[in-house]
Amino acid sequence: MTTPPVPPPGCPAHGSGQRIPLHTPEFAADPHAYYRYMHRLGPTAPVTIAPGVDATLVTDYSAALELLQDPTTFRKDSRRWRALNEGHIRPDSPVLPLLSYRPNCMFTDGAEHVRLRQAITESLARVSNSRLSRIVNQAAQFLINQFSARGSADLLRDYAQQLPLYVFNELFGCPAEIGDRVLFGISGMFDGVNAEQASRVLLEAVNELVALKRAHPGEDITSYLMQHPAQLTDEELAHTLVLLLGAGGEPEGNLIGNAFYTMLTVEEYARNGQFDRALDDTLWRNAPMSNYAPHYPVADTDVAGDKVRAGELVLVSFGAANTALADQGADTRGHLAWSAGPHACPSKEPARLIALTGLEALFNALPDVELAVPADSLTWRPGPFNRALAALPVRFGAVTPRPAAEPQPAAAHHRDRAHPAAAPAPASAPQPAGKPGRWSSFVRWLTGE
Repeated sequence: MTTPPVPPPGCPAHGSGQRIPLHTPEFAADPHAYYRYMHRLGPTAPVTIAPGVDATLVTDYSAALELLQDPTTFRKDSRRWRALNEGHIRPDSPVLPLLSYRPNCMFTDGAEHVRLRQAITESLARVSNSRLSRIVNQAAQFLINQFSARGSADLLRDYAQQLPLYVFNELFGCPAEIGDRVLFGISGMFDGVNAEQASRVLLEAVNELVALKRAHPGEDITSYLMQHPAQLTDEELAHTLVLLLGAGGEPEGNLIGNAFYTMLTVEEYARNGQFDRALDDTLWRNAPMSNYAPHYPVADTDVAGDKVRAGELVLVSFGAANTALADQGADTRGHLAWSAGPHACPSKEPARLIALTGLEALFNALPDVELAVPADSLTWRPGPFNRALAALPVRFGAVTPRPAAEPQPAAAHHRDRAHPAAAPAPASAPQPAGKPGRWSSFVRWLTGE
């Protein structure tokens, strides 16, 4: 007789037949135990991603790949979401900022999606790898200077989470006072704390950036998007920036943090400086966006035999799909961490370069860095979408901070250009009144002010 699958200990669905919650500390502590359980249920599993928000989670690799490559049956426009349209989702639900429709390539289908996505890919292609590496190394050195003399740091808070935000703000030509609010908005959306307010702050900030770049274009991705033949409207441009800055912020920071975790817990990687292998291992086993890729069936259908209804929220578990193959010895880059199909990550190569450059910069500056606590004492942040550590405390031999880099033309361009006055940061922004935010501090350091 086959023994029925049993949920992991601590799972609220244990023995109840209820949906499996993905937003609990128990799931965050050991998602792989949940994935093993869900694999035994079949190619999909019934889950909740927030109180009152249900979804079908695709956990099988082949089923996930088939869904991601079938834009005819499964659409991305969340205005098809039946539960939201019928009023079953609270308007203040913490997951709404990452699921609600926006006029950008993530939430559109067909020709509209192609037009919006092409604007992104061709604008990103105008940034050379050498320019991107320079920007990453400058931001990395600024951050390392903040803690290198201490001999200890939280690599997550002090480095991994901040590095991609500085890089993307520089790439997008974002002045300091707008950049401070961009950082606040992105962090709040992904943390799910005051997510609605954070989303509003972020959109207001990027709208100001759009107005600035309409008046004063430069050599930056925001201006490239404006100049693209796709002729994005201001609304499309603002929400495209929300997509790019959001995806380039929290998930990229999680990727860097998780890759540091891999480097520091697999002796072979750290000893031999195998950054590429460590990054691939991380993407297989601890993908930064572990459950996402929202889709909505256009009609009642099935996923590998499991029924799903029209307008139902269907998510893909990159974490579950990847780990099943990784456990079988897969060692290629065939993981789904970047998604797949027409909606695969349009910035995969820049994201990988940022992560690798950030890893190398830190280990080159602090070659003796090591975990300051046992690996099994580290905790992971709860949340349905992210795979992210709560902290990554390390220690190392103290190093004298290096002098600031010579000002680069792009940085000086931001400093010297006149631009419209920005609204003050909201009262809940993470810096005291009168004190410059993190991005402001970085721009001053970079330009020698």
